[in-house]
Amino acid sequence: MTSEKKKEVARVIKFTLFSISAGAIELILFSLLYYLTKWPYWPCYLIALVASVLWNFTLNRQFTFQSANNVPIAMMKVAAFYAVFTPLSTIGGNYLTETVGWPGLLVTILNMACNFILEFLYDRFFVFGKTIDTNKRAQAKREI
Repeated sequence: MTSEKKKEVARVIKFTLFSISAGAIELILFSLLYYLTKWPYWPCYLIALVASVLWNFTLNRQFTFQSANNVPIAMMKVAAFYAVFTPLSTIGGNYLTETVGWPGLLVTILNMACNFILEFLYDRFFVFGKTIDTNKRAQAKREI
């Protein structure tokens, strides 16, 4: 396995682990809001999604993609992704829970799985693609 391929595999593993932690935050927060407040699906989902996105972005920018890019620009790119993903997943999720009768937790898990795959590809090739391994952590590794 080449050095570049090993880096990519490590990147996927890191992204997966950080996404699991973000997913835990999203599921816990969603469950607390959904089951304790009896609010409709959509506000519980949106609040939990925003919290997990901020967590995931911060960790993946720093450790997975080791990017020194401009944070506001990177956040705007991520916001563009969520400007499409969030309405689709919120409206679809609300339809599945309120109209079809699917459990809210199941719908949230399905949304998280779609989000995981799509966001990795989007972050890897669009948000951080040209700035991967440019932060101080990556530079220090190269100097060793």
